Parts: sequence; structure tokens; C-alpha cells
Amino acid sequence: MSTGQETGHISIHAENILPIIKRWLYSEKEIFIRELIANASDAMTKLAKLALVGDVHGDVPEARITVSIDKTAKTLTITDTGLGLTAEEIKKYINQVAFSGVQDFVAKYQGKDDDQQIIGHFGLGFYSSYMVAGSVEIDSLSYQQGAAAAHWKCDGSTEFVLNHSSRKEVGTAITLHIAEDSLDMLEEGTIRGLLNKYCAFIRYPIYLNGQVVNDPVPLWNRSPSELSDKDYTDFFHKLFPGCADPLFWIHLNVDYPFKLKGILYFPRVQNEFDASQGQVKLYCNQVFVADNCKELVPEFLLLLKGALDCPDLPLNVSRSYLQNDQTVRLISQHISKKVADKLSGMAKTDAENFQKFWGDIHAFVKFGMLKDSKFYERMIDHIIFKCASGRYQTFAKYAEGKGDSPVTVIYASDESSQAALIRMVRDAGLDVMIADAMIDMHLLPYVEMQSGRKYKFLRVDADLSHHLVEANTGAQILDPKDQKSASEKIDEIFRKNLSREKVKIRVESLKSSKIPAMLTVDENMRRFADMSRVMGGGADAPWKAGLGEEFTLVVNRNNPAIQNLLQLAGAFNREAEMKMIVEQVFDLAWLQMGGQAGKFTPEMLQAFIDRSSGILERLGSGGPATPVG
Repeated sequence: MSTGQETGHISIHAENILPIIKRWLYSEKEIFIRELIANASDAMTKLAKLALVGDVHGDVPEARITVSIDKTAKTLTITDTGLGLTAEEIKKYINQVAFSGVQDFVAKYQGKDDDQQIIGHFGLGFYSSYMVAGSVEIDSLSYQQGAAAAHWKCDGSTEFVLNHSSRKEVGTAITLHIAEDSLDMLEEGTIRGLLNKYCAFIRYPIYLNGQVVNDPVPLWNRSPSELSDKDYTDFFHKLFPGCADPLFWIHLNVDYPFKLKGILYFPRVQNEFDASQGQVKLYCNQVFVADNCKELVPEFLLLLKGALDCPDLPLNVSRSYLQNDQTVRLISQHISKKVADKLSGMAKTDAENFQKFWGDIHAFVKFGMLKDSKFYERMIDHIIFKCASGRYQTFAKYAEGKGDSPVTVIYASDESSQAALIRMVRDAGLDVMIADAMIDMHLLPYVEMQSGRKYKFLRVDADLSHHLVEANTGAQILDPKDQKSASEKIDEIFRKNLSREKVKIRVESLKSSKIPAMLTVDENMRRFADMSRVMGGGADAPWKAGLGEEFTLVVNRNNPAIQNLLQLAGAFNREAEMKMIVEQVFDLAWLQMGGQAGKFTPEMLQAFIDRSSGILERLGSGGPATPVG
């Protein structure tokens, strides 16, 4: 560089670069702090790399970044101990914005040491400083032997001033003369907050007022073997202050076919499936990129929290870029695999904790199985359901001893309201799987289909005759005159007195005598009815949809109340009581179905209350105390 001062015009393809930067490159003015700190970090990485290959003469200064605020002068200065710039490099990399400083550097040193990706020193990132500054100065001394320090200043127009500097230390100082509309950038609290947001994990220490404000070695860069559970939970609270402790976590470290590090946490969920609470922060070489990168995480894992560091993604990554990039798709698939590996491993080796956490994680696991065929394959043998017996069972465990024949899995959708039916099934020596989550109505049919009908799922209110009916209960002759069996007589009573004409009636001797009757419905039609309710139908949706005729009232001949009903049929002038009991038996069976199917409409509820009051009135008046079940 010649002696004296040089002036000139910056070579750009617009009259002023500021409108371009402000409108198209950055959405928030505070992003300048990230760009300048990233540039400083990159300058020190480059210097360290040059030193490794023997291109630096003399000592390499201690790597550090210093942020200084001068409220009186209204300046904010960011100083690094990186490789610095010569006057010629300033002209090339700052004035000729069309070039990128990283291109020449990578071309020269490519292949010598590929451990660290170079983000890019100066260029457009540097010009983000004009989002908060009226003018900017560069004071720099290159590491090159015999280099002269240089000073550059520009007020944001295309005009600059470049001259000698008295700087003695290798590195660069960027001084921003803060504009009047950005004076909040002179507040230490504001800058500290921005450094914490954008630069919390920059690999070199950042000093603000003499204090280090960042963590140069984030947890994802450390070996899991040297970390405790407390380390992980403390780091979680550092990322997400105020959140409850996570359930567990996955530590990621991938080198091929892409580079990825990070930690994903499984939080406690408040709702069955609430992805809105998830948040995965994205970093590029420890530089903050995005607060919640949904494109990197499979849809069914959006409830996860954590941090991912992906050097293969650019700092100024756009949503459209993420949606269309092949690397992003590979990362998403890898995350899905690692989650499945973590969960299946826990199910095999730590079943106690797996069961403990299942209530918090089951919904997204099931959703993932519906959304991702590979995730389904990895998890189908490990998902568990709690059974009425209190045990947790996998489908495979439930099917043990059944051979290659299709396995019927009996389940309940509402353990409380279907308690009577569950008890009846258990009295028959069978266990009942509890599938009471909304997503289960989608998962179970899907499992049937994907398993090649290996599993057949029947709800406790389905036709379970072959499981619940006593074998070899021959017909009993009630009256020699009409030669009708008890079953035929009961069938006649119910057909005559039940107002639900479309309901089919069947009389059976159930193994359990505790309930007078149960309503069953074809499993496929019942699933269709459930879906119609989900789509907006009411409690009586099956009847409105013409599905009422699909219900079968299975009357239990072994129940004392039904046996007494036979005796009542032979009594004089007891028709009103018989009808009352038959209707009550039906309503009790309806209630036993549980869930939405077993809910009364207002009219049904009022009729049930009135009838129950009538029965109590008759019992209290000293009339025949006919059992009602």
C-alpha cells in the first residue's frame, strides 16, 4: 500500500448495499451481532489452521473476542485475535463485495486440515453492521510477516476511506458508530442478551466487561461417557429456563454422510399430543442459526426440545432451503432412526423406566408409527399397553403361545366406564389391553393391516361370544305346552318390550353371571361410528347414521335378574314392570359400552332417570322386589 490516505468507491452492483441487506438478507437488525462474532471466530479458526500447516511466523495470540461499549462515543467495538487483514485484502473482501474471502482461502488450503468448516470472513456478513450503525471502522493487522496495519471507514454509502493504522496486535477491531434509532445497542444488558441468544456456544471465549459470557465447549461437543445426568439436565435448563426436568435424552454425533452433533430431550407433555411445546435450536459450528428448526425434525418428533449443530447448513438458512435440501432430509431420517434406537434399547434393557415414561411418550411414538413406515418397523415390537391386570404388554407378549394363527387382542377404550365388560372378560380368563388414547383408534387398525392380519383387535363391546359364552349349554324346556326353551322365552320377552326395533337380540349363557346383558357391535362398523363422532357427530351418531341396527343385545340367561324376569312373565298383570325392566337392562348395557358410544343423549338420560325412580318407588312401596341387575 502506498503512503498516505486512499479514497475510492466500493465495488457493488447497487447504489447502496443497505437496502439490499435490510430487506433481503436479514429479518432482524440484531442479527449483526451474530455475523460479526461469527466472522471473528472464523478469523481465529483460520489463523489456527495456518499455524498448523506452518504458515504463521512467530507466536499465535491467545484466541479471544472482546466486546466493548462506549456510551459517550456511542460506539460498539468487537475485537478478535484472528488472522487480520492487509489493506489489499480489505479492498478485495470489503470493497469488492461480489467476492467472498472464504473462496480463495479454501482453494489455497483445501485438503490440509478439514476438521473445521470456514463460515466466511467478512463479505456480506460484515455489512449487517450497518443495520444498527451509521458508520463503521475496521482497524486490522494481518498475521503476514512484515504486514502494515490498515484502517478503513465507511458511512454506509459507496464511499470509503482507507489509510495506515497504528495497531500493533495481530487481529481486527470492528467499531460501530451506533445510529440514533439503535441506541439500545449501547446498553450492556441488551448486548449481553444478544450474545447469550446468538453466540452462547461460540468456540472462543467472548469477553464483555471483563467477563466471559459464552460456553466455548457446549455439551454436544463432549463425550457422553464423561457426562452425568446432572450435566444433561443443567444444560437443558440453560437452553430452556423454567421448564420441568426432561424425561431422558439422545446425544447425537454423526460424521458421515453429513456432520451433525446435538442433544435432543424428551420433555414431559401436558396433553396427549402437543407439538407446540417442542423447540429444537439450530446452530452452525456453534453459531446460532434458528430458534426452532422444524424442517430438520420429523413431524412426529416436534415435541422434542434440544439443540442441533449442523456445519453443513449455511448461517443464513431459509425455510425454502431447508424444505428442499437433501441433507436436511437425511438428517431428519437419521433423527427418526436414533429416536427409535433409543426407545427400543430402553424397552429391552430398562423396561422399568420405559414403562414409567410411557404415559408421556406414547402419543408421539404411535403418531410416528403412523407417519413413518421405517419408524413403525423399528417400534412395533416395543410399544406397550397397560392391561387391566396391571401388567404392561407388547403385542408380541400378548400373542405368546398362540402359534402362527391370528391373535385376537381384546381391548378397552375407557377403563372406567367399561369396567363391567372388562370384569366379564377377565372372569373368562382373558386380559384386556387398555387403548384409551384418541390416537389408538387410528393405530390399531393400522397395525392390523401392517401385520398382515396377524393381529385382530376387538373392543370389549364387540362380539366376543366364542370367548365369553359357556360351552355345551343345551336348551332347557320351560313349558311342555309350548315347548319353548328358556332362551326362546327370554328372546320373546325382549322383542316384545324393547322399543329399539332395529337392535338384534341374542340370548346366551355367559360365563359370568354378574351382568344381565351386554351390547355388542360389529368391530368394523363400530370403528366407522367412532370416526363419525370424531368428525363432529354426537353421542347418538350411530343411530342417526343408521348403524343402530348393527347393535346386538346379548342377554345373559345365567344372570339372576333375567331368570327372575322369566318368572315375572308368568305373573298376572305385570306387563308394565316387564317393559320397565327390559328397557332398564338395555340402558345398563348401553352404559357399559363406555366412551362416546355409551353416552346418553338428553332424552335417553331423562328416560333412564325417570325409569330408575319408578323402579325405586315400586320397591319402596312394598311391591314385588324384582331384581333389576
